[in-house]
Amino acid sequence: MEKQRLQKVLAAMGLGSRRKIENWIAEGRVRVNGTLATLGDQAGPGDTIELGDKRVQVPDVRPVRRVLIYHKPEGQITANHDPEGRPTVAENLPPIREGRWITVGRLDFNTSGLLLVTNDGELANRLMHPSYGIERTYAVRVLGGLDDEQQKQLVEGVTLEDGVAHFTRLHDAGGQGANHWYHVTLHEGRNREVRRMIEAVGGQVSRLIRISYAGVNLPPRLRPGKVQEVEPAIEGALAELVGLKAETRHKTLGRHAARRAHKPFKAGKSVREAKRPARNRTQREEPKGHSLKRETTVKPARSRRKAGAAPNRRRGPRG
Repeated sequence: MEKQRLQKVLAAMGLGSRRKIENWIAEGRVRVNGTLATLGDQAGPGDTIELGDKRVQVPDVRPVRRVLIYHKPEGQITANHDPEGRPTVAENLPPIREGRWITVGRLDFNTSGLLLVTNDGELANRLMHPSYGIERTYAVRVLGGLDDEQQKQLVEGVTLEDGVAHFTRLHDAGGQGANHWYHVTLHEGRNREVRRMIEAVGGQVSRLIRISYAGVNLPPRLRPGKVQEVEPAIEGALAELVGLKAETRHKTLGRHAARRAHKPFKAGKSVREAKRPARNRTQREEPKGHSLKRETTVKPARSRRKAGAAPNRRRGPRG
C-alpha cells in the first residue's frame, strides 16, 4: 500500500467522507505521527494518525474489500450502539478481523429490508453520495391504496420540508383487502423520505421494505436478521458503478449462496411467510449462530445392541 492523500486513507478506513475529513484537517483536529496535519499531506503503511481522541495506524496491506447483504428486521436501529438499549444492526453482523463494518445508508426503526454493509469506507461513501444518483427501490404498503391523482403527484414531485421530492418509478404491486402494495424507486436517501412523500399526498404507510439498492436485490430466502456475502461479480459491479476498481482478492461463495444473490425479492410472499405460525410446539427451531458460518450437527452413535440384551464383552483367546 503506497502513500496516499490523508483524507483518502482515512475515508478508506471508514472514518468519514473525504469532504468531512478535509474539514477536520482544516480545523486542526488531525495529526500524523504527532505532527499537525495540513491539507495535501499524505500517509502510508505504519503511520500513526490521531483524529481527536482516536488513534489509528495505517495497515501495511489494504484489507480485502467485502460487501454483505443484511436483511434488517423492523425494531432495529442502524447504529453500532443505542443509548436507549434498543437492538442494533451491528449486533447481528459477523466479526471482522481487519477494519470495521460500515452500513451503506440507514433504514428507519420501523423499516425493514436490504441494507448493504462493507468494510470499504470509500465505497460506502460513494454509494451514499447524492452526486452518484444511486437507485433505491422500496416495497411500500399503503392503507386504502393510492388513486391515479396521488400517484401522478408522487411521480411529478411533492413539496417536503427539505425541498421537492419525487419517485423515479412507481408500479402497482397488487394487494388484498384495505392494503395495497407499490414498488417505488428514487435516487435520494433523505430521512423518512418515502413515508413523508406518501403522507404529503394523503396516504398512510402501513409497511415499508427496501428491496433493492444500487441494483442489488434482497434475496428472497434471506431471513430477517441474517446476512449474506455478495458474490465477486456483484461486488465488482458496485465498485465500477461509483468509479472504483473491482477487488481482485475474493472469498469464494458456495453454489447456493451465489444462486440466492440473483433472485429478486417479492414483498407479498415474504410478508405471508413472516406471519406463518409454527406447525406445532415440537417444530425444530432455527439453529442459532451466524448465517455465514457452516453449522454442523453431530449425531450420537447408535448402538446395535438389542434392548434387554447383555452388554458385549471382549472374549479372550480360545483354549
